[in-house]
Amino acid sequence: MTNLPLHAKDFLAYMETIRGKSKNTIAAYGYDLSIFFKFIKIRRNIVSSDIDLEEIVISDIDEYILRTITLSDLYAFLSYTANARDNKNHARARKVACLRSFFKYLQGKVKAIDENPALDLEPPKINSRHPIYLTLEESKHLLASIDGENKERDFAIITLFLNCGLRLSELVGIDINRISNDILTVIGKGDKERTVYLNHACLKAIEEYKKVRPTDGVKDKHALFLSERKQRISKRSVQYIVKKCIGASDLDADRYSTHKLRHTAATLMYKYGNVDIRALQHILGHENISTTQIYTHIDDERLRNAVKSNPLSGEVDLEKNKTD
Repeated sequence: MTNLPLHAKDFLAYMETIRGKSKNTIAAYGYDLSIFFKFIKIRRNIVSSDIDLEEIVISDIDEYILRTITLSDLYAFLSYTANARDNKNHARARKVACLRSFFKYLQGKVKAIDENPALDLEPPKINSRHPIYLTLEESKHLLASIDGENKERDFAIITLFLNCGLRLSELVGIDINRISNDILTVIGKGDKERTVYLNHACLKAIEEYKKVRPTDGVKDKHALFLSERKQRISKRSVQYIVKKCIGASDLDADRYSTHKLRHTAATLMYKYGNVDIRALQHILGHENISTTQIYTHIDDERLRNAVKSNPLSGEVDLEKNKTD
């Protein structure tokens, strides 16, 4: 990101140190701004339209250019990312979030521009999709089918996914000393600390794994889950373990992933645990309730049953109730 103009670098530093955005978000925003500035240079004929994008220098983008950027430029950029770069709605929605934050920063924090061109910039509509998840019986079958040399570790990993709805990064980052009784403290999205409550199944699975967990020659003594090399297990290794276990249970390994196990935990809690949407939001560590609302699709059957249980749901014979 050394090629970025100074205002963009300062913006990213502000988002990381003041707004507390994660390193992944900062990297994504840096990439989005890089593509945006290169597009602006092409659109303004500052560089040739047939130039290789990688060759465009953007470190010279100054306040004059920033002040001349309009809402039309922003929508043209989104059109470019959709048509020339095949960005889907989710990717373009992130770019909208990035540009809105960037120009808000330029106007409100450093007074580099007088008007914010992104003030009325609308994100693309993202159609909500029902989450893919395992049924209760499929979840039980998956757990029962786990076997092999590292079965205690693998069983504990999948048990935590299915019971707690952990993110992949949260699971690999678990430290033994962050478990106290039934409370697990993890570092969630955006480097935010959150509390996860462990039920009996999780506590038992962790205890059984700790009985066989290596202790000699361990490179990261705090890490709960270890690889064959006795170091903290990687995200890729956990993804492989999950795919392997799913395939061994005769479920579709292409359809389900670590994130689908998170969906499963959330759906089962909401469906069977009498958990309201606000409580589920807290359990999953969602910043916005709108993210959690994808799980309300399972309310359909509840609503159907509620209507059926209405005491007036039986047929009423109009002829019988007529009075003389």
